[in-house]
Amino acid sequence: MGKRQVNSPKINFRDTGSLHSLLDIPNGHNLLGHPKVGASWEDFVLEQALQILHPNAEYFWGTHAGAELDLVFQSGGNRYGIEIKFNEAPTLTPSMRIASSELSLEHLWIVYPGNETYPVMKNITALPLKYLETIREQIQ
Repeated sequence: MGKRQVNSPKINFRDTGSLHSLLDIPNGHNLLGHPKVGASWEDFVLEQALQILHPNAEYFWGTHAGAELDLVFQSGGNRYGIEIKFNEAPTLTPSMRIASSELSLEHLWIVYPGNETYPVMKNITALPLKYLETIREQIQ
């Protein structure tokens, strides 16, 4: 790999109820107006993905130049990625393009809170959270 990778752990709250308690967020209405709503969404989706996929190993990937990917995992000898966005219509970012290329990902899913699955580009798909289980079917 030609880029310098970040070699430090990233801390996620897999129990978003604990995160909300620590941030003193009493309800969903207050959460939607809170600056950490994106982080809460990311942690919630990450926990759901880990429960559904049961990967042997999972990683956060980042470079010193700022490219990041929320979840990288392997299955059947192939490498896959998940990027989590709290956005109604996520689009391709430079980080996703770099991660897909540098990590030779078989597929990258952008998990978001919307309703429609759609291709973003070859091997990159926007996927609503409610269809997260379909990833398991695609990697087997």
